[in-house]
Amino acid sequence: MIRYHDEEWGRPVHEDRKHFEFLVLEAAQAGLSWMTVLRKREGYRKAFAGFDPEKVVRFSAATIRSLLLDPGIIRNRLKVESAVHNAGRFLEVQKEFGSFDAYCWTFVGGKALQNRWKSLNDVPATTPESDAFSKDLKKRGFKFVGSTVIYAHMQAVGMVNDHLVDCFCYRKT
Repeated sequence: MIRYHDEEWGRPVHEDRKHFEFLVLEAAQAGLSWMTVLRKREGYRKAFAGFDPEKVVRFSAATIRSLLLDPGIIRNRLKVESAVHNAGRFLEVQKEFGSFDAYCWTFVGGKALQNRWKSLNDVPATTPESDAFSKDLKKRGFKFVGSTVIYAHMQAVGMVNDHLVDCFCYRKT
């Protein structure tokens, strides 16, 4: 967790495959701890073709059944099926906007929102931006993209800087 926080979390991401990875992982986290998901991240990379949405969208029912037997991932049928389903929606967004990255950053005006939290208790679970992003994703047919999941995605990919002001990472993002 420390390495993930210090080296990755909250750093602005502009790579579509990384966005897809975090959408899959954040949806998998719903109702679970991030530590549980982080421990299974390599299993997810293997199971979900390196988070290549063009490959994931072609997963068959048989592939999904085999994933549900894979101890390297969270074996929740709805979450696995939503990852495959969302791959198709992800590709549609890429086609419409040129990239998923271009699309998602519109919800924060193209640059990371700089929050100034002093305590973890100050950090919200959702914001008006995550509400709007979530609502638009749902309108496009995405699943497991509630505002809390999407705010976690926004934090992970650096669309918002939610490092506490006294954290050494605060000024790096």
